[in-house]
Amino acid sequence: MKTFKTLNETDPSNLMIFDSLNLGFRWAHQGATNFCEDYMRTVSSLAKSYKCSKVIIAGDMGSSSYRKAIYPEYKANRKEKYENQTAEEAAKFEEFFAEMQKILQKYESDGVYPVVRFPGTEADDISAYIVSKRKKHNNIWLISSDKDWDLLIDKNVSRFSYVTRKEITVDTWSTRYDFAPDDYISIKCLTGDTGDNVMGVPGIGPKRAFDLVMEYGTALDIVASLPISSKYKYVQELNKSADLIMLNYKLMDLVSFCEEAIGVDNCTIIDDKLREYLV
Repeated sequence: MKTFKTLNETDPSNLMIFDSLNLGFRWAHQGATNFCEDYMRTVSSLAKSYKCSKVIIAGDMGSSSYRKAIYPEYKANRKEKYENQTAEEAAKFEEFFAEMQKILQKYESDGVYPVVRFPGTEADDISAYIVSKRKKHNNIWLISSDKDWDLLIDKNVSRFSYVTRKEITVDTWSTRYDFAPDDYISIKCLTGDTGDNVMGVPGIGPKRAFDLVMEYGTALDIVASLPISSKYKYVQELNKSADLIMLNYKLMDLVSFCEEAIGVDNCTIIDDKLREYLV
């Protein structure tokens, strides 16, 4: 018989990866600037709820240098948004980021959970790299409201959103999406990502992207099929968009390009941390 104590014990095979800045926005949206203790309690509470004995905090340190190098307009829309802030809004944002730095530095100094972050590198790529190295060995829970992290969903990899309070797993995928997990990157390459200022093919939204993927296969297959004969304007635009689609792969395919985005030396540092921490 399982006792209450047994039910609440952690599982050594369970690993949780936090999108640190994304979680911090939970308090930013409330206007809070002094939330260090609440943040750390939330991390511990989620780890306990999912019986994760191991937790990694993935951090952003500026926009991706890798993406900026191949597409200078990457996230340029966010820069414009911040430039249009009022003095009060800018001051609040500075306080928020100062608190986030305090939290990450506290984790780093306490050594309870490892923090993984590098200049010019994003948490998305760090998480993708760790998942690629550990999904055969661990049951992984990703903590983020960023749907881009669903690119990493796999048999042993799931996501929990603190915003929707819902889980995305292989088994629940169809309740959120009308396409298979393997089709997600192709649809993103066709439609783009307005949040990151990544342009999609003009005239192609989710429905048309889905139809194209169903007919031709992956976005790479679609590129190989161009030009496609059609009277429709969106297909004519598609015929001119081979370079755009290939660029979008390099910008958005976390699985294929995470090592390039992180850099060889930083990947080695992560490897060393994983060996030391995930014994």
